[in-house]
Amino acid sequence: MALNAETKPVDMAALRELSDEELRTELATLRETQFRLRFRSATEDISADNPMRFRTMRRNIARIETVLRERTKA
Repeated sequence: MALNAETKPVDMAALRELSDEELRTELATLRETQFRLRFRSATEDISADNPMRFRTMRRNIARIETVLRERTKA
């Protein structure tokens, strides 16, 4: 998948074009990456990395969950 959701905000239109399975896969990948990034931040200094990465990942996770929820409600 070419969303690059770990570092850049994802467009909602691009998310709506994906299938449910692709969205769930992307969501699992983002959550795993978020966990690893949190673990790294607790054990070492990651200030050299992009500090906005936490916020971007959290918001992309919320965007994906929103699209999935919209599909279940519709």
